[in-house]
Amino acid sequence: MYSVILHGTRSTIEKWRNLRLAVNFLQNASAFSNSFSSASVFDVTPRDGRRKGKSFTVSYLVDSLGLTKNLAESISRKLSLEDKRNPDSILSLFRSYGFTDTQISSIITDYPGLLLADAEKSIGPKLKLLLSMKGASSSELTEIVSKVPEILGKDRSICMYYDSVKCIIEADKRSSYEKLSHSFPQNSLENKVRNVSVLRELGMPQRLLLPLLVLKCPHVCGKERFEESLKKVVEMGFDPTTSKFVLALRMLYQMSDKTIEDKKTEFVVKKMNWSLKALASNPAVFGYNMEKRIVPRCNVIKALLSKGLLGKGSELPPVSSVLSCTDEKFLNKYVMKHEKLEPELMAIYIRERAS
Repeated sequence: MYSVILHGTRSTIEKWRNLRLAVNFLQNASAFSNSFSSASVFDVTPRDGRRKGKSFTVSYLVDSLGLTKNLAESISRKLSLEDKRNPDSILSLFRSYGFTDTQISSIITDYPGLLLADAEKSIGPKLKLLLSMKGASSSELTEIVSKVPEILGKDRSICMYYDSVKCIIEADKRSSYEKLSHSFPQNSLENKVRNVSVLRELGMPQRLLLPLLVLKCPHVCGKERFEESLKKVVEMGFDPTTSKFVLALRMLYQMSDKTIEDKKTEFVVKKMNWSLKALASNPAVFGYNMEKRIVPRCNVIKALLSKGLLGKGSELPPVSSVLSCTDEKFLNKYVMKHEKLEPELMAIYIRERAS
């Protein structure tokens, strides 16, 4: 079904040649661009500024917080420090409230943006407010903020979130997995805390649970849709102790029943035999173009499968390996790798994109 006559129309072969030339051009242009960009007069000042800012940020995180260089470099992709005055004031503030160096390092690792916050006008008043709450203590404050530093990003609702997080932490200390809905403080977070309680009963750990409670997460705010989505995720076999469970829950919550049954899902699940679980683990697939990306690539894979050319057992590759990579990587991995079949596979790829 997928064989192609090599002496096919001139237009098909011409398209194949043009595309191959384009791919080769992209590869060469990329290398040329990388070597040229460092010498470009238009980029010197901004690039030097970014490099200097990144270098300072990495050094500061390593020297002031004891982070590893790799972790500091990872954080520097999201955060750029110009000098040490503001971050120093934040670190001093945390220490004045009894946070240990280990706790502070954990807080900044999870929520690096705090280093850019105003210690006197923003973070300081929030810590003071939380410590003034009934029954609050310094040890409790440092524990809760260390576990979920995003709570300091809240304003008027900070006390409600603090109480709810405290409820979970105290229950876990009692090793008690009873339903917590009645234990949570009564406030506008009713739906959210009920759903978080359900996830906790499934065994979801605090590191995944507490951010769901504090951050903006619509997929744990509803009732009927949450219950339906949760049921599907559990039936698919996702492990509630992993982040993939949270990702699948969010994806399925955002999908209506109509979306689950649309032609894109039908093609990927029914015709390619990828599971709905595989799609839930790769939600970006639903944003890809059906005609220009999904169908052409899948038909190339089906042609390779029919010829037993996908390795031992000729198994279906993972969704991400086929659909999430760039065109260049896909063509290199699944088309140009097979020299004798390259014209045939390229013709399949082009035909579907052009149709």
